[in-house]
Amino acid sequence: MFTGFFYALRRYGLDVSLNEWLTLMEALRLGLHGSQLTDFYELARCVLAKSEADFDRFDLAFAEYFRDVESVRELPAEFLNWLAEAISRREFDKDEVDARFGGGLNLEELKKLLAERLAEQTERHDGGGKWVGTGGTSPFGHGGYNPAGIRIGGPGRQKSAVQVAAERDYRDFRQDSALELRQFQMAFRKLRNLTVKGDGPKDELQLDETIQATCDNGGFLKLEFDRARKSDVRLLVLFDSGGSMWSYSRLCSRLFHAVHESSHFKELKAFYFHNCVYDDLFTTPECWHQESADTKSVLQGLNASWKILFVGDGAMAPSELLSRGGCLDYYRVNDEPGLAWLRRFAAKSVHTAWLNPIPQEQWEYTWGSQTIRLIRKEIPMYPLTIDGLDTALHHLMAPR
Repeated sequence: MFTGFFYALRRYGLDVSLNEWLTLMEALRLGLHGSQLTDFYELARCVLAKSEADFDRFDLAFAEYFRDVESVRELPAEFLNWLAEAISRREFDKDEVDARFGGGLNLEELKKLLAERLAEQTERHDGGGKWVGTGGTSPFGHGGYNPAGIRIGGPGRQKSAVQVAAERDYRDFRQDSALELRQFQMAFRKLRNLTVKGDGPKDELQLDETIQATCDNGGFLKLEFDRARKSDVRLLVLFDSGGSMWSYSRLCSRLFHAVHESSHFKELKAFYFHNCVYDDLFTTPECWHQESADTKSVLQGLNASWKILFVGDGAMAPSELLSRGGCLDYYRVNDEPGLAWLRRFAAKSVHTAWLNPIPQEQWEYTWGSQTIRLIRKEIPMYPLTIDGLDTALHHLMAPR
């Protein structure tokens, strides 16, 4: 009977295997769901969602398949203000709730009754068993005791499964969502490549080796030390600034701060460009020529050990990428096409990647799709999401 739910989960991108699905069916057979939808929700999420990153997709599929009945966005603002604060009411026992509201109404009847209440109600109500309000036994509102109503605003007391799913508390855990500063910082830890260097004292405790040595020593503690390890990663980050990138400036600012706050790079350089790299790179996002560096000099300071990361939407007029003099700066004329400069960077290090803030599913038809396609042929491109950044950083660290 839940086959449609299986396909709903797949439709929302959850990689639910048949083995996991059969495990859920076995759990149902054993009665682990407690014959309640809320318990089934928790059971199914436990079995089918592999990590917190899947919780939001699971909730979306669950709310769709089991028909979310909340429509808070359609309520007048006045009602939402009334419901902002709940007034404490006395506890009701189950028999009293059943007496005040007999139940038995299906979803369509509840929706119709709610529409009638919204048309008739003219003031705030707290308690009672009829109006939209807080506390009490009314089927509409929140903070009350009716087990079969529609929660509107505020926290639910009964916490039905569909309501819980509709809250979408886990949307920030999704791996395909735009990144926040902390997520950037955690992702860049993957760019660590620690090596033992120097002839200094061996004064850093090696925990794993200490455990193994203690076991080998019959359980008597034996401490193992080694020289401190330092990162040998060199990273060059090139940010597209201005124009179509303004709409992504906040996201790129987080990335910039995360990069500069990272302390595990042996060397770190950051420059800016507008749309494409030409003869000059800029040291500030304003892209002023009085604060610039010669691109050839920057390239000469790199070797194959450097990791190169471009950040930009790649969307521009084809002439900016393919033509001499295609640079938009009226006072500057590029002697070589921008594509030639990108090829030089790609040739300097195989550890080169491009992060694009435009959603990946739009790359083939958005404005600038032609130039995005051309750049992707020269430099591996990844979406600026958690998954995309993770894949890009693995590419930068992959042995060659």
